[in-house]
Amino acid sequence: MANSRYEYVKQFELSDTLLPGCWIVIRIDGRGFTRYSQEHGFAKPNDSRALDLMNTCALDVMKEIPDIVFAYGVSDEYSFVIRKTSTLYQRRASKLVSTIVSYFAACYVMNWDTHIRSVKMRYPPAFDGRAVCYPTDEILRDYLCWRQVDCHINNQYNTCFWTLVGSGKSKTEAQNILKGTLSDFKNELLFKDFGINYNSLPAMFRKGSCVYRKRVEEVVMKKKEEKKEEKKEEEEEEEEEKEEEKEGKEEKEEEEEKEKEKEEEDRKGEEVIRCKFKLVVTHEDIIKDKFWKENANILKR
Repeated sequence: MANSRYEYVKQFELSDTLLPGCWIVIRIDGRGFTRYSQEHGFAKPNDSRALDLMNTCALDVMKEIPDIVFAYGVSDEYSFVIRKTSTLYQRRASKLVSTIVSYFAACYVMNWDTHIRSVKMRYPPAFDGRAVCYPTDEILRDYLCWRQVDCHINNQYNTCFWTLVGSGKSKTEAQNILKGTLSDFKNELLFKDFGINYNSLPAMFRKGSCVYRKRVEEVVMKKKEEKKEEKKEEEEEEEEEKEEEKEGKEEKEEEEEKEKEKEEEDRKGEEVIRCKFKLVVTHEDIIKDKFWKENANILKR
C-alpha cells in the first residue's frame, strides 16, 4: 500500500502508544467463565486443576515474553506486569493486549489435557484484556494488593456460600445468610458449623498465584567439553610416542604419573555454586514488604 493513492486511509488509525517510563499491566479475564466452568464440571468454589491450568498458561506467556517481570492470577483472571523500560511493540496497547490474550488462550487449549484429563473440552475458552499504566512502584504494588485482597474477599464468600449450599441450603438462603456479613462472621460460620479452619485451606485458593523469576543457587559440577577431552587424548598419544624414543625411563614414568593424576582430577570435576533466575509459581502474601524485599529484582528490572 506504500506510495499508492490509497495510503491516506492510514490517517484514520489512532495512536495507542502507552506512556513511557510507566509499569504496564495487561489484565486478562475469562469471558463467560461461569457458564464455561459449569459446562466442564469445575468443582465449586475452587477447582485446583483449572487453577493449575491457568498457572501453566501464565508460565508459558512469561517464557514467550521476557519483558513480563511478574504475574498474579486468581480464578479466571491474570495480571501481567511489563517492565517500565520496555519498548515491546513500541508500547502499543492493542499489540500488547492482543498478543498476550491470544497466546494465553492458545496455551489454555494446548495444556488442557495435561491438567483436566477426565473432561473433554466442549468449546474453546475466550478471554478479554485491557492495558493500564502505573507510574510508580508504589502504585503498582497497590494495584497488586487490590487484586490479592479481592481474591481473599471473593474466596471467603464463595467458600461459605458453596459450603452452605452443600449442606442443603438453597442458593437464595445462602445469599441471605451471608448478606452484609464481615470476615469474622464468615470465619466463625465455617469453623463452628462445618469444622473448617479457613486459614488451613490451600494458599492458592486464599492468596492467588504469583509467577516470577526467582533468584536461586545451584551446586553444579564443572565439566570439560568433549572436544577438549578428545584433543587431550590425541596430545597424550603423541607425547607417549615421543617419550618412547627418549632415553631415561624414570623421567618418563614420573611425567606419566603426573598426567594420570591430572586426568583423575578432571574426571572428578569441581563443585561450583551458580546463581540464576528461575520461573516459579508461588502462593504467598504480596501485600507486606517481606516479599518485595526478598525479590527486589522484580521492581528493578
